Amino acid sequence: MPVKITIDKEEKHTRARLGRLSTPHGVVETPIFMPVGTQATVKTMTPDEVKQTGGRLILSNTYHLYLRPGHELVKEAGGLHKFMNWDGPILTDSGGFQVFSLGPLRTITEEGVTFRSHIDGSKHYFTPERVMEIEEALGADIAMAFDECAPYPCDREYALAALERTTRWAERCKKAHKREDQALFGIVQGSVYHDLRERSARELIDLDFPGYGIGGLSVGEPKEVMYDVLDHLMPIMPKDKPRYLMGVGSPDCLIEGVIRGVDMFDCVLPTRIARNGTVFTHKGRLTVRNAEYARDFRPLDEQCDCYACRNFTRAYIRHLIKANEILGIRLTTIHNLHFLQRLMEKIREAIREDRLLQYRAEFLEQFNNG
Repeated sequence: MPVKITIDKEEKHTRARLGRLSTPHGVVETPIFMPVGTQATVKTMTPDEVKQTGGRLILSNTYHLYLRPGHELVKEAGGLHKFMNWDGPILTDSGGFQVFSLGPLRTITEEGVTFRSHIDGSKHYFTPERVMEIEEALGADIAMAFDECAPYPCDREYALAALERTTRWAERCKKAHKREDQALFGIVQGSVYHDLRERSARELIDLDFPGYGIGGLSVGEPKEVMYDVLDHLMPIMPKDKPRYLMGVGSPDCLIEGVIRGVDMFDCVLPTRIARNGTVFTHKGRLTVRNAEYARDFRPLDEQCDCYACRNFTRAYIRHLIKANEILGIRLTTIHNLHFLQRLMEKIREAIREDRLLQYRAEFLEQFNNG
């Protein structure tokens, strides 16, 4: 298989796993957080800067790259790796979440989804086969199957219909996917209903994908509900396959997800809030654009050794943001990505030493009460 996970250690007191994910573009340690490069770029960052924060595997978006610049152009450029000059592993989502989030701009049938572009209103059509064609042209190491992401809240009837369609589409994706140097992951759906989640997982496990995404969480439900779903779902998931919790990236959720056995995460949160002038610190979130930091000559986080914290103050970064200087949001983005990568390092270290629950208590005590 082009992508596989080797589990080196299971933590004694939790379901947390320490492993190595092997891909055609290198091996990465798990659990891992993947920065999001929606449009073939992590916003405001160069590839080298992403690497300097500790980023090793990034995610790009099939829906957005299909619309602009087009998958055929990316293929002509030599694939996504060459096009964006990233030599590490890449994962492309299927565009399912983006298409289904378009609401009235899309129509779902058994065959596929008709939707209008959020850019210019033009009409497009995604089927599982079409999505596989696009993802193969993009050429990422990991491609996600086309699924139907049920919203939250939704009733059981809707969740069941979306689950059944997701399984049928997963079968079609697997049949259509031919690229041997690319792994195709299935996506577990079922909303917040335990029996539906179990059914979805078992149906996809029967299809024997090399890895599994967990979709339809972090879509508006309370965190406790997400944790409850994971508590029931994760014991069912194969131990020898990577487990990817899609769209999750807040520090507390990363720790809780790892405790429950998740190997991979992605989220736009760290880069999005950075562009709004907000950063993660060991004492919680800090909105550096606020007036109270105008004369604060401390770093963003006194416990952080990122480029921004080593070289600049809150006062200076606030000045840049207020003056609409690009460097301001570049520095907050560097900091947030570095913060989450260091968090994942500490999590892996804690798993290695069988003290993840202790680390969670220490981190959250400071993060929630700082």
